[in-house]
Amino acid sequence: MATLLEVKNLVTQFQSENYITKAVNDVSFTLDRGKTLGIVGESGSGKSVTSLSVMRLIPDPPGKITGGQVLFHEENGDITDLLKLPEEKMRSYRGNKISMIFQEPMTSLNPVFRCGDQIIEAIMLHQKVSKDEARARTLHLLKEVQLPRPETMIDQYPHQLSGGQKQRVMIAMAMSCNPDLMIADEPTTALDVTVQATILDLMRGLQKTHNMSMMFITHDLGVVAEIADDVAVMYKGRIVEYGNVQQIYENPQHPYTKGLLACRPRLDKKLRILPTVRDFMDEQPDGTITERAHISVEDKIHEVEITPQEINARNKQFATEAPILSVKDLQVYFPIRTGLFSSLKGYVKAVDGISFDVKTGETLGLVGESGCGKTTTGRAILRLVEPTGGTVMFEGQDVRALGNHDLKVLRKDFQIIFQDPYSSLNPRLSVGSAIMEVLKVHNVLSNDKERKEYVHYLLDKVNLLPHHFNNYPHEFSGGQRQRICIARALALKPKFLICDESVSALDVSVQAQVLNLLVGLRDEFKLTYIFISHDLSVVKFISDRIAVMNAGKIVELATSNEIYASPKEEYTRNLINAIPKGTMEDILRRRKEKAM
Repeated sequence: MATLLEVKNLVTQFQSENYITKAVNDVSFTLDRGKTLGIVGESGSGKSVTSLSVMRLIPDPPGKITGGQVLFHEENGDITDLLKLPEEKMRSYRGNKISMIFQEPMTSLNPVFRCGDQIIEAIMLHQKVSKDEARARTLHLLKEVQLPRPETMIDQYPHQLSGGQKQRVMIAMAMSCNPDLMIADEPTTALDVTVQATILDLMRGLQKTHNMSMMFITHDLGVVAEIADDVAVMYKGRIVEYGNVQQIYENPQHPYTKGLLACRPRLDKKLRILPTVRDFMDEQPDGTITERAHISVEDKIHEVEITPQEINARNKQFATEAPILSVKDLQVYFPIRTGLFSSLKGYVKAVDGISFDVKTGETLGLVGESGCGKTTTGRAILRLVEPTGGTVMFEGQDVRALGNHDLKVLRKDFQIIFQDPYSSLNPRLSVGSAIMEVLKVHNVLSNDKERKEYVHYLLDKVNLLPHHFNNYPHEFSGGQRQRICIARALALKPKFLICDESVSALDVSVQAQVLNLLVGLRDEFKLTYIFISHDLSVVKFISDRIAVMNAGKIVELATSNEIYASPKEEYTRNLINAIPKGTMEDILRRRKEKAM
């Protein structure tokens, strides 16, 4: 197999006021033509910086590539060190021979230009063709990435498209010059599992058609198993394990790799808690990694597995109890108005007559694709969105009949954890102040000294330190911010929590920590949850029962084991099948298909 790219001893560092951080530290790998290299690791491991270094897109200052080689093997046999090229010459490689799909398409697409015009511009820049020819090629690309109605989509603005559609536009733009290498940086993160599966299928098809090489960057080893030939596992700027996908999954050697594999929620087993990276390794102050115990991933999974008898006993207990929340025929309709006088043309039925009960201490999972009505249901229960019809009974109270004062009192018992912790925290308030504000609004405790002590207690409960009290949201990682939001939700000692996509964009390792925290808090404080997500594997881990939503309706409601073992609806089966499972059977099948 002919080599396309060689990275040798790459070093990229960032300068701050007090110290230098080597984000990429002596990284080496080889990528052959027509092959896919998966680069996996947690946020901050150096995955994205590695890809940006290959493209020479590191902002200088504060970043700088200080060592190594990036050798591009031309079709004529010449070898070019991209790090030694003048910037003008490097521009001819970017977009032309090497293209990149960025993680967040909305920040990569210009919001004031039509999607088609942005692709046309890229084609005209690199291919030196007329605008009419570039437009014709753009239409062909939009068809190739399977966008519906490409003749219409070419004139749409980014905000008019869904997340999956925007990602396809980015893929089309990356493909516009028929590159030899495509770098995909977390292209499926936070997408629905069904959209994610479609994007992965699309990229595999394009790769086969164009004999293109790919660097696929992700934190999810399940996704890597679906698309990669070889895998590089990164930790703190270094590659700690490297091999073909079968070797990595069948017999991982490094404890960090074992941890990443183990912390993915399982569909075939019900676990008490999710294993984490720290179950497999310890790290010394000097950065040395030692394996905690020589234990396989499957052995660790077996240690924390819940028996069928325990599951049945828990379900029987809930069956005998009265519900703490009862939702009957809930409706949320949004009016469609058009014209100069905003005349009513109809309604969007976001939630269309759903009914369910939740028992004390139970977790009900609410699962479905984006737009199915999950989030609107959660907000309608709390009256953050006013229901159009139906009843919501909480501990015998009709929530829809409550006045403002009584609703405020009710919300002490009924809290919500939002999907994006950063946007739900005030950036001008320290973490401690943000939590204390909640206590002041509801007149909890008599003075600020007592409130501060209580906030320290809450921070400890979510595994944060006392000095974090004075830190601001931007100083924390995504997982830490989510823990802060959990602490704030717990401040009023609620009985009921709605978790709205609260782990959807987190690394699998951080996701495991947050999920374990939620399970621990549920058991300690006897909390009741509605857990909203598009990921059935996550929902299965934490939920006792699962309600599957589609087009504003609940199409299936059963225990989590029943939903997975024998789904009744085709829609549910499609959701399950779309989850990247990363099994050896799937890996071997895909390798065989690729070899044909």
